[in-house]
Amino acid sequence: MRRPMVAGNWKMHGTCASVAELAEGLRDLALSSDVDVAVFPSSLHISQVLAGLQGVCIQVGAQDCSVEPMPGALTGEVSASQLLDVGCVLVLVGHSERRQLLGETDEVVGRKFAAAQACGLTPVLCVGETLAQREAGKTLEVVSHQLGCVIDELGVGAFSRAVVAYEPVWAIGTGLTATPQQAQEVHAAIRLQLAAESAEVAAGVRILYGGSVKAASAVELFGMPDIDGGLVGGASLNADEFGAICRAAGN
Repeated sequence: MRRPMVAGNWKMHGTCASVAELAEGLRDLALSSDVDVAVFPSSLHISQVLAGLQGVCIQVGAQDCSVEPMPGALTGEVSASQLLDVGCVLVLVGHSERRQLLGETDEVVGRKFAAAQACGLTPVLCVGETLAQREAGKTLEVVSHQLGCVIDELGVGAFSRAVVAYEPVWAIGTGLTATPQQAQEVHAAIRLQLAAESAEVAAGVRILYGGSVKAASAVELFGMPDIDGGLVGGASLNADEFGAICRAAGN
């Protein structure tokens, strides 16, 4: 039985004051012991969030890491080993905003995935298609390629220590959400692709849905057999809304 997970990606949001307020709100939530909960603040606020959530069963991760696992002469970057040192346990890799807006290639995403694992962090690999790709009927082809690049480079066994997040690009920050059936189709295809290499890995890996997840849509989404929780964007900036989504995963 896969343990549900709900993760909040705060993206480039937050001031010291608003982060303190959000952390306080998260501390007050009654969270299910049957759901893993994580938040991904900006790198500037990771230490503040770790301190603010001390003693609370909420994991803290980073939104990105360098392709180089260890510290070195790479101005502006943050290595996975540095993230581990401050207390992170997870890191997002391959988020669509970095792929689409910052030009991250599959090769770069694979290197970041490997760097994270080399340092003991759990990578959360984000995959997903654009609206044009969905309308062209290429959703499964695109997602399969993004997943396959990591499998080809690192082997399917790498996914025994990773999480996958399916985020249709057209549903991120747009208010649009894939129907539970649309999301389930892609999640099932991801699991089938992994199963072709290892049934054990496929059965154990958690696949999260991301893309304008709200409390109102979470119950039905999380009820799908291959959807193991959510990677939540804007709704994770509101502690009460985020808590409601976490409770939906617990149900």
